[in-house]
Amino acid sequence: MAKSFFALNRALTLDELVDRRRTLVRLGLAWLAMMQVMMFALPGYLRIEAGPNDSLDVLDWAIFLMNWASLAMTVPVMLYSAWPIWRGLARAIQKRHITMDVPVAISMVAAFVPSTIATIAGTGEVYFDSVTMFIAFLLTARYFENRAVQSVDVANLQQGLHQRLQQLCLPLLARADRVATVFVLAQLALSAVVTLVWWHLQPEHALSVLVALLVMSCPCALSLAAPVSLAATHATLAAHPQITSGQAAILFSNTRRITYQNLYGALAWHLLTMPLAAFGLVTPWIAALAMFISSIAVMGNAWRLYRIPNSTHAVSHSQDYSAPAGLV
Repeated sequence: MAKSFFALNRALTLDELVDRRRTLVRLGLAWLAMMQVMMFALPGYLRIEAGPNDSLDVLDWAIFLMNWASLAMTVPVMLYSAWPIWRGLARAIQKRHITMDVPVAISMVAAFVPSTIATIAGTGEVYFDSVTMFIAFLLTARYFENRAVQSVDVANLQQGLHQRLQQLCLPLLARADRVATVFVLAQLALSAVVTLVWWHLQPEHALSVLVALLVMSCPCALSLAAPVSLAATHATLAAHPQITSGQAAILFSNTRRITYQNLYGALAWHLLTMPLAAFGLVTPWIAALAMFISSIAVMGNAWRLYRIPNSTHAVSHSQDYSAPAGLV
């Protein structure tokens, strides 16, 4: 049995191969830009008001130049690497349906536009490092999810088993979508209220809090909860087509349990961390890192399904490969 879904390779169509290459190019550009922009942001973190005036003048000039360099590196990430996000946003607007791409796009715009204005004006905070980090981490999580799905050859599954698996998938995906939709709507409303409060109390910190709050509460882990669990289950069934019906029943039960663990665990994580961002205790780049860690944790937990479950009631493979009705 392969140790990772990267070791599983089903035959991909030409469109899938082209899409994977483009995804890797976008991902590589985002990571390259992120590393460079974080280096460019270093002078801004080193600025100390207590230093000599001549040193501050040199440092401010360096910050001004590095901000322009960061802007130049961030533009292609926003336009090319983040293209799938803009495409998802357009679909969401067209269908009038809230998806994960909506708060993600708002987060990027909320950080990029003021940073661009501050760079042109030569004064103010910039968040180009947070923007590029957010996009790089988000694309990485999505690539893992997509790679897990593409590793599965559904055609190799037993017909009865595949039908039962589809009956399991639909309610899990529907519940995850409902939870994510409600969370996104509540998150956007909370972000607006918190930003207005900060704008009234300390306007200079309102933007930083807004960006951190939107990034920290990005429902990436929520959106991954069901797809990666189901992908791991698909991979287990594809790797072991002779699995017994007793083992399949246990696998389906574990799939439901781990999907709910991921879904409500990610929700609890967001509810615990959002107050930190709301009170201004988290910077935008730390929020992006927290978002990435939560997504990786969800994928790691889901991939525990990629194994044959023990069954005390072995059933001959000639019998029906279906789980008991109560498990789906």
